[in-house]
Amino acid sequence: MAYPSPSTPPKVPTPQAAPSAVRKSGSGMKGLVTFILLLVIIGGGVYALANPAMFGNQPLTLNAEWQAVFLSNGQVYFGKVTSADSQYVRLESIYYLQVVNQPLQRSAEGEVPEGTPQEQEQRLTLIKLGNEIHGPFDAMTINRAHVVLIEDLKNDSRVVQAIQDYIAGGQQQ
Repeated sequence: MAYPSPSTPPKVPTPQAAPSAVRKSGSGMKGLVTFILLLVIIGGGVYALANPAMFGNQPLTLNAEWQAVFLSNGQVYFGKVTSADSQYVRLESIYYLQVVNQPLQRSAEGEVPEGTPQEQEQRLTLIKLGNEIHGPFDAMTINRAHVVLIEDLKNDSRVVQAIQDYIAGGQQQ
């Protein structure tokens, strides 16, 4: 291995561009990139505000007089959606289905004969909101977070026909 002789001067690094010169040209580029990023973020925010569907708050479009509103607890209400926004759905003229159990066999007097198993038939009945024991008004404001689905109902659906029969029978809407 060769060692430098004491008479050989030590190597001195060659001068390079001053660090301040590199920073000046790099800071201009960083500023431009930052400005472009800010424009993209602001433009995206404006676009998102102008298009609420991006956040699942799409305006509700209804094409029928009657709707079915399905809730996250499994309950379904039928009525007229009168307004909806990102937080609430307003439902009026409300009906709901109730399961009614009835015995299958009855005697002429209406009693179940002895020894006959008391099998029950389940029947769905459409109930008008407002006749319950707590006496609610015929309108609901439903938290939209609990609404799973809103469906338009056809005029010839069995539910709409039952509602129209109820109204035609002299009952109040």
